[in-house]
Amino acid sequence: MTILIALVPMLAWGSIGLVSGKIGGDANQQTLGMTIGAFLFSLVLFITLQPTITPWICLIGFLSGLFWSVGQNGQFHGMKYMGVSVGLPMSTGMQLALNTLAGAVFFHEWTQTRDFTIGILALFFLVFGAYLTARQDDEKEKTGRFYDFGKGFRALIFSTIGYGAYTIIITWAELDPLAIILPQSMGMIVGASMFAFKKVTIDSFVWKNMASGLLWGIGNICMLMTVQQIGLAIGFSLSQMGIIISTLGGIFILGESKTKKEFRYVILGCFMVIIGGLLLGYLKAA
Repeated sequence: MTILIALVPMLAWGSIGLVSGKIGGDANQQTLGMTIGAFLFSLVLFITLQPTITPWICLIGFLSGLFWSVGQNGQFHGMKYMGVSVGLPMSTGMQLALNTLAGAVFFHEWTQTRDFTIGILALFFLVFGAYLTARQDDEKEKTGRFYDFGKGFRALIFSTIGYGAYTIIITWAELDPLAIILPQSMGMIVGASMFAFKKVTIDSFVWKNMASGLLWGIGNICMLMTVQQIGLAIGFSLSQMGIIISTLGGIFILGESKTKKEFRYVILGCFMVIIGGLLLGYLKAA
């Protein structure tokens, strides 16, 4: 059952880039709309379940939300410059490396030689698979309305730092996932508003992007519950298998062009991500 819950973020988060890409708007509008949607989802969940909230939970949750806004804004910028089918897999690989190593090293979630052997092998498949899905044909002309690899990569570095802090601080504090999501969503809105200040026109793009916030909220609560039960290294890694959905969706739904060589890279990369996910599932079950 835990593994099934762990796969919900894969479906929900893997669809976010596709939904926001279809809706449109700039990166700041997408981030702001998404945070409003996530806040409404968290508010409804809080009113329904009424978890206990303390000042410490409010502080950690708020800081986590601020870090998330840095991560999400950077990821949206990365996808704007590189495309969903390139930017999101690359972002995923960078996050996987940071969070998996943090879980294994700092939180001592891997204690036996078997854990490190299978875990590192799984991480290799996941990261290399993410690399292949993002790899481009050397002979392909790098043109397009959004293509700028340098700017996209720099945006993803900041994104990875923000996303890493968002999950690591919660794991460190060992707090109830149901209690933390409301203050976390408040931090998200404050952070997104700071990025959007004097830069965003509040129009239909912002309100429509609330749909991606609903997807994020569903994925977030399932990811936090999973991390609490099976650890950051495995729980977060399983949640990031959504790159299969985002990569193939970017090609077939958003119409991002791929050469035959690039498409072969994508298929091979997706298979490697699946193998990595299966290895992590085995590591949890063994």
